[in-house]
Amino acid sequence: MEARKVSAGNGWEWIVSGFDLFRKNPGIWIVIMLIYFAIMLVLAIFSMIPLLGMLANIAITLIAPVFLGGLMLGCRALENGEELKIEHLFAGFQTKAGQLIAVGAIYLAVMMAITIVFVIIAVMTIGMGAAMASATDPTAAAASTLVTLLFVLVGFALMIPVMMAYIYAPLLVVLNDMNPIDAMKASFIACLRNILPWLVYGIVTFVLAFIATLPLLLGWLVLWPVLNAALYASYKDVFNIENTDQAV
Repeated sequence: MEARKVSAGNGWEWIVSGFDLFRKNPGIWIVIMLIYFAIMLVLAIFSMIPLLGMLANIAITLIAPVFLGGLMLGCRALENGEELKIEHLFAGFQTKAGQLIAVGAIYLAVMMAITIVFVIIAVMTIGMGAAMASATDPTAAAASTLVTLLFVLVGFALMIPVMMAYIYAPLLVVLNDMNPIDAMKASFIACLRNILPWLVYGIVTFVLAFIATLPLLLGWLVLWPVLNAALYASYKDVFNIENTDQAV
């Protein structure tokens, strides 16, 4: 799959297309969202239990691509004039489950490696800063704070490429039969070529998220499925999928 570069305004069009898919069956979309939220809530509760917490967090990361893959199959069904079903949420467990879990595992492993390196460097920096602050130099504490902030920014900067490699990977695995590594490479290149539309998408999403949060979070019943459908729309646009038959 070769990604193309699209115009910045397409970021807005993805959301519009996502809303169009949502309107085709809003009731089922909302039910799916509630079921998915309930599953993640249970895992989040387990994540707060000693010993089980780490396992629950790992499980969340591993199965998230599987659920996303199922939702993308649901989007394709809607586009083909078929019905969206609750079963689509779990369709990823029946289609490419191992490879989708592998995407989550790769994402988790890289993120953990970045976090470990970041924590080690941060601890060393803080230790050096404490030593400098105890010295007679009055600017030592300020310098230590700036260095720590710099490492925080670097840590976030390192995580962004990982998220770029992750975002389209479940779609490419389940819709285009790609292996996890190739899918993550293609996803990274696709995002790299389309930074501007993703920036527009991010800004619009931030505004919509703020609005959705105001009425006791009820707006998320609409926004969450719209954003999932918008991801499918962006995949079709960026990878130049003219019709759903190409995504098989």
